[in-house]
Amino acid sequence: MLIGELSRRTGVSARSLRYYEAQGLLEPRRGTNGYRAYDEDAVASVRKIRALLRAGLSTEVIRQVLPCARGGQVGFDWCAELRAILDGELADLDEQIEALRRSRGALVGLLAER
Repeated sequence: MLIGELSRRTGVSARSLRYYEAQGLLEPRRGTNGYRAYDEDAVASVRKIRALLRAGLSTEVIRQVLPCARGGQVGFDWCAELRAILDGELADLDEQIEALRRSRGALVGLLAER
């Protein structure tokens, strides 16, 4: 399928699809005319990419874990590498949340002094 059809089927702009390709997340074939041609499983791959982006993962991390998420289904194959990377990302988020809580507490303290 061409990029326009993939865009329609996934609700993702062609510009974003080209970005995913540039980041190594999608690998279309090129026709003799130079047009991108996507396999049917690209629809599921784009949905997985979007789910991982919504979870706050960077495209660099997604590139690492996407091989565990290949295939025609929208779900994930929980290979050990994927689980370890996502556990690490979750730990990083927990640290950021705690730092924000401390900052918020300090700010509340400053405002209480007024």
